[in-house]
Formats: sequence, C-alpha cells, structure tokens
Amino acid sequence: MHIVVVGLNYRTAPVEVRERFAFADKDMPQALQELKRTKSVLEGVIIATCNRTEIYVVVDRLHMCGYFIRSFMEKWFGIPREEFTKHLYMYEDEQAIRHLFRVACGLDSMVLGETQILGQVRSAFLLSQREKGTGKWFNMLFKQAVTLSKRAHSETSIGESAVSVSYAAVELGKRIFGSFTGKRVLILGAGKMSELTAKHLSGAGAEEVIVANRTFGRAQELAAKFNGTPCSMQEAMNRLTEVDILISSTGAEGYVITQSQVAKSMQQRPERPLFMIDIAVPRDIDPSIGELDHVFLYDIDDLEGIVESNLEMRRGEAVKIEEMIEAEIEAFGNWLQTLGVKPVIRALQEKSSAIHETTLESMFNKLPELDERQRKVIRRLTKSIVNQMMHDPINRIKELAGEEKGAEALDWFTQIFALEEHIKMLDESSLESGASKEVMKLSEDEAAPAAPPLSLVQASV
Repeated sequence: MHIVVVGLNYRTAPVEVRERFAFADKDMPQALQELKRTKSVLEGVIIATCNRTEIYVVVDRLHMCGYFIRSFMEKWFGIPREEFTKHLYMYEDEQAIRHLFRVACGLDSMVLGETQILGQVRSAFLLSQREKGTGKWFNMLFKQAVTLSKRAHSETSIGESAVSVSYAAVELGKRIFGSFTGKRVLILGAGKMSELTAKHLSGAGAEEVIVANRTFGRAQELAAKFNGTPCSMQEAMNRLTEVDILISSTGAEGYVITQSQVAKSMQQRPERPLFMIDIAVPRDIDPSIGELDHVFLYDIDDLEGIVESNLEMRRGEAVKIEEMIEAEIEAFGNWLQTLGVKPVIRALQEKSSAIHETTLESMFNKLPELDERQRKVIRRLTKSIVNQMMHDPINRIKELAGEEKGAEALDWFTQIFALEEHIKMLDESSLESGASKEVMKLSEDEAAPAAPPLSLVQASV
C-alpha cells in the first residue's frame, strides 16, 4: 500500500482558483464518503482551509492513483480537470508523509509557523475517523502529525512572534491609516479567524469593534470578549457608512457584500475612504468593489510578506523542526515495518505454543505418576527451550523486515515455518473481534510513539 497526497495551495493557485475548490463544512461528510468509494482508495482525509485543499489517501497501488483522485475532484466540484490539473501537486509515500508533517507544524503555511493549521489538521482527521474513512495507517500517521506539531511549538520559539493571517490584516490596516486610534472597525463573521482579528484590533487601539454574524448570539459572545458591539448581518450593511475598516471572514459560499451595497454607502460618505480586507475563502467581498473610488480592497493573497520582519526569526526555528520531522518519518517507517512483521511473529509464537501444549499433554498422559510440582518444572523448562529456539529467528526477521527486501524475507520466513494458516486464522479472529477497526484516539497529552530510526518502506509488508 502507499500514502499519497494530491492538492493545491496558495503557492500553486491564486485565490480565485482556490475558492472554487473549497469544501463547505456541511458537505464534508458526504465528500469523505465519495472519496472512500473512489477506486483504489482504502483510507482518506481531506484538509480544506483558506490556503489549501489537500486530499490524503492510502491506496493499494500507485498506478492511476492520481487519475482517480482528479476524477473525484472533477466530479465533486463539477470542474473539468483541464482547468485545474496545472495547479495540483502530488506527493507519494515518504514525500507525502513529510508534507503532512510540515503542514501540521505550520512550515508550509503562508505565515510560517502559524498554529491555526494544527487544529484544522486535527479536525479533518477526526471527522474522517468518525466517517469511517481512516484505518490503521492514517490513525497512526495523523496522531503522530498532531503530536509532532504540539512538540514543535512547545520545544522551539517558532510561535513566539505574533504572526497570522489576521495579524497581517491588522498590520496592513496600520500601514494605510498609521494608527487605529479613533477608527471604527466592522468584522463580518465570528469564527476563529475573526476572533484573532478582533483581538489584534482591540490591542491596536481601535475606538470601536463591531461584530456581525448570521447567528446573533455568536456575535454577542465574541463582541463581549473585547468590549465590542454586536449586530446582525443586515444591520452591518447599514453601518457601512460609519466604519473606516471592514474585515470579512465568514463561511458563506457566495459574496456577502456586493458592489451596489458599498456604492450606496460611499455616496453618503464622500471623500472618506473605506478600507476592506477579505480573508475568507471563498471570498466574501465582490472583487469589483475595489474599482469604486475611495475603496481600498485587499484579499488574502495580498497579505503575504507583510510580516516579513517577524518571519526571519521563525525561519531559524523552522530548521530545528525540519530535523524533528525527519526523525518522525523514520519512526513512522519503523512502525510500518512492525505492522508487517507482528502478525508473522505472533503466528510463530502461537504455533510453537500449541505444539508445546500438545507435546506436554501427551507426555503427562504417558507419565501419570508425576505430581503437580514436577509437572510445573517440566512445563517451565520445556517452555524455556521453545523460547530460546525462537529467540534468534524472531530477532533476525525483525532486522530483515527493515531492509530493502523485507517483504520477500517475511514471505520466506512464513513459508519456512509453515505459518500461512496461522496468519489467516489470526486475521479472521481480528476481524471478528473488531480489532481491525480499532480507533486511535487523540488526546491533548499523548506522546508520539517512540521507535528506533529505520527507513520508510514504500510498500506494505
């Protein structure tokens, strides 16, 4: 089996392309089910943020895998593949694992080292897990990615300087106005991004922060945290005449602000500029609004590079995280190797145990005069002989499984000890008990599985 990721991000596709490939939260369960039904796909996770759409899969073969995933995207979004293939990237096996680890740690983000992506990766995984879209491979891999990201941010200083898309939006506002003193700010949306924006604006001295949301209760909740003013989305449109800055980050699928609405409000505030930042994907603000006089409109792609001064320190810390990532790749590779060798070792142990018990039973039947103490001594000594005989073969197959021809070595080992039927019985027993569907839960304080470094195997053993 193989791990593959197919996706597009802010580097490969502008916002007008990325917004066409945004998954609505309400549709994500159905999308995961469709992905699961895609040919060759055994496990799948979809990570969809304002800066990326990535599809992670475990497949039973690499040949045609990219074609099948592009077909899924073409069908789901209703967009001919000719229009988006040039924006896609595809990584396989070790490269795919490295990419996921870099994404989770914030090393592949527009704002280097940002922490919001960790929650998004974790949520994407847990959703797929609930939808039965993950199995042994991704249950382990994504748990490891989340744990690694937490370590990266706690053991380095990459997150100490305030750098995020919302922070960049506020910094851009400072460049336009010089200061937020006396300025009124309207925030559309009450999600995490909006909360971070409100936090930065409040700290920058804005006179009033107005929060609008489709759910008024949520607008009240967020506004209360920063002594702001809540309002409905309809009321927000009426307040366009009085605000200086508008920052929008809703989860709407279409434009929530149209050119006609802004044009009408600008007639009532002649010569008074309106600064607008759209940090939503899909975009909330009609791009044609930027053509109006005295309106300055920026989207998420305009924010890159604004916080360059804070990024220099983060780049130094990123080098340390890259080293951590390489160690985790080796750890996952070792886990994959043990995943293949464990059933073989268990089959050998159970077969030897069965032979041992059968032999003892025959011996005790032939020697009925033995008392209980004598039987215990004989059982212990003969078990020791069996264990010693198996010790070297088991250690040797563990070593061989990590080498280039590990799969071939396992196959020969299985045949030499005639373990085929025992492995088959173990597999059937595992399915009946539900062990094959075991869910690996993520907790806040779980540590990544420790493992000695070994190279990643490209195919399942």
